[in-house]
Amino acid sequence: MRQITVFNSISLDGVMQAPGRPDEDRRDGFQHGGWAVSYADPVMASFAGEGMVRDGGLLFGRRTYEDFYSVWPNRTDNPFTDILNRRQKYVASRTLAEPLPWQNSTLLKGDAVEAVATLKQESDQDLLILGSGELIRSLMPRQLIDRFILLIHPLVLGSGRRLFADDGYLQALKLVESKPTSTGVLIASYQPV
Repeated sequence: MRQITVFNSISLDGVMQAPGRPDEDRRDGFQHGGWAVSYADPVMASFAGEGMVRDGGLLFGRRTYEDFYSVWPNRTDNPFTDILNRRQKYVASRTLAEPLPWQNSTLLKGDAVEAVATLKQESDQDLLILGSGELIRSLMPRQLIDRFILLIHPLVLGSGRRLFADDGYLQALKLVESKPTSTGVLIASYQPV
């Protein structure tokens, strides 16, 4: 059975919206895009690199998939580009249609939670979720997520879309690993209890 891991940057107040670029996600008038960039350091890069070279597929919600596709295939100066292009990508969406534009992309049809539950049973090849907050929140009540790797940034944004919403699902987590970076980011790995 596949293991599903969430890998996301969040602020101390739980915001996950637009960590990478100012124009990444301006929904609801969000003005703090790119907030995580200044915290990058070699520890974080090494940790992310180790995770990306493992075998397995990527699992995206529609919004994150479209954003990644608009950026990553054309980046020639980044070692993750080739990995992201080659990796199998599964996309949960009610609005996209096949064929999907990014190579090695498969549309999960029907109910996203049911499709992911089926996908999880089909193989031993693990899945990594990047971004995709709405998808994550929909998978939690069915206990389909096996691990959360959160890059917790020493920053309070005060607004923005949060990974764990106020109307969300109760989930006890156990810390299984933590590592601080030189910029104060805490890389914390949790497993559901």
